[in-house]
Amino acid sequence: MSAPLVILATGGTGGHMFPAEALAGVLAERGYRLALITDHRGDAFSGVLGDLDTYRIRAGGLAGKNLISMLLSSSELAIGLIQARILLRKLAPQMVIGFGGYASVPTMLAAVFSGFAAAIHEQNAVLGRANRLLASRVEKIATCFEVVAGVPKDMHARVVRTGMPVRPSVIECRQTPYPELSKDLPLNLLVFGGSQGARVLSDVVPDAVSRLGRDLKQRLRITQQCRSEDLSRVSDAYASAGVAAELETFFSDLPKRISASHLVIGRSGASTVAELTTIGRPAILIPYPNATDDHQSGNAHAIDEVGGGWLINESAFTADALAKRLDSLFGLPAVLRRSAANARASGSPDAAIDLANLVSDMMSNDANGNGPTSGGDAV
Repeated sequence: MSAPLVILATGGTGGHMFPAEALAGVLAERGYRLALITDHRGDAFSGVLGDLDTYRIRAGGLAGKNLISMLLSSSELAIGLIQARILLRKLAPQMVIGFGGYASVPTMLAAVFSGFAAAIHEQNAVLGRANRLLASRVEKIATCFEVVAGVPKDMHARVVRTGMPVRPSVIECRQTPYPELSKDLPLNLLVFGGSQGARVLSDVVPDAVSRLGRDLKQRLRITQQCRSEDLSRVSDAYASAGVAAELETFFSDLPKRISASHLVIGRSGASTVAELTTIGRPAILIPYPNATDDHQSGNAHAIDEVGGGWLINESAFTADALAKRLDSLFGLPAVLRRSAANARASGSPDAAIDLANLVSDMMSNDANGNGPTSGGDAV
């Protein structure tokens, strides 16, 4: 008898891909068969996902107030739904789990319409649009935060907080102690803005650093991710301020750089927040103001509320305000240490294992006849 097959439905940004990759690693170790259904965006996957049988289908945006209007307005979504139903009937998985984003929608709808055991994972503190569409149709809603806005009260019984699965390289860095703070030692400041950087960080942070006192600037060691078009001007700004800085468009060893930092400045996407809290480093978080449903503000609020960092809205993120905040924080080492401990305490290093346990339990219940009735085709 072959091992149970689990389908992962995901695609798009790293926030959707990283938890799928982490879950796949745990399930593969347990002997499950795995397959990935995604859309046509992007190149071939690397890591664990790159080893999976991968099927690409059509997927489109979610325009409309309900499922019927979405299907009528998006031929891509409608075609993807048909493709996914054909695939699932052929593959006959025991479980389908989606990770949000419109790339997951056709597969998840096909799964619930065809009666397969199905769950979704929500990475943010606000239920995303794709997952809002699916929440009432799946058996379980795995979340990363204790409170997730947008989950209707009548669905709270379906919610299981597993946390945000992160890559093994992030979990390894959890064992690295918070760097020593002393007037005689350098201060490591890490600045990054998601997978493509953030221009506002290149605009504001160098200007803020230039306003700091001479002694503080001499101790600062800045590591910053910049867009390629910003590298030269940011480098010149730090050189003019007399501050040591390492600038790159991408850091392949970001978890190690987070663990080496005393303070992080960045956006508050799901992956960033998960890595900060798993490793345990304090951060100044500037939510991306145009994020769907303002979910980055929800993520940053959650960290601010547990004392693991500080939320600054982009409208208030000025060089003068940041300089005052940096001067204050670097002068209060006890506050930084406490915030690091609070961030670490709110992390979920076992999230991938907990999510894998949820998947296993659902399949066991389904095999024992405790799952939903299969074969429902009504929209």
